[in-house]
Amino acid sequence: MSGNDAGDENGDGRQKSDEDLSARLKRLENRIEAKRPATPYRSAPGAGAPKGASSLGLAMRLSTEFIAGVLAGGILGWLCDQFLGTKPWGLIVLLMLGFATGVYNVMRVSGSLSRPAVKSAVEKHQDRERS
Repeated sequence: MSGNDAGDENGDGRQKSDEDLSARLKRLENRIEAKRPATPYRSAPGAGAPKGASSLGLAMRLSTEFIAGVLAGGILGWLCDQFLGTKPWGLIVLLMLGFATGVYNVMRVSGSLSRPAVKSAVEKHQDRERS
């Protein structure tokens, strides 16, 4: 005798309880989905990347954004030093600004920065219905 022998007596009851549990679970999923806020066209993890983008593509974009900021700051700083005679201060200041810009761009593309809340048409409609 195994522990499963007792289950043969309640075969119909167990089947009904499984169906009931599945139906309750489906209702719960529908209620959760209805309360979940509408997501923007960007997904959370790789918010700057389209849905089909690979991880390698996202990594390349992030590194390019950072390097471009640093290089632009460095080149502009060098040019300021050459034409204005401010060696080495133009390069130092603009290189630091380029670094900060690169970090900002990486955070913006990756979705780490929160954007101001903009209500979608669906949220506005729901607000009107509530009031």
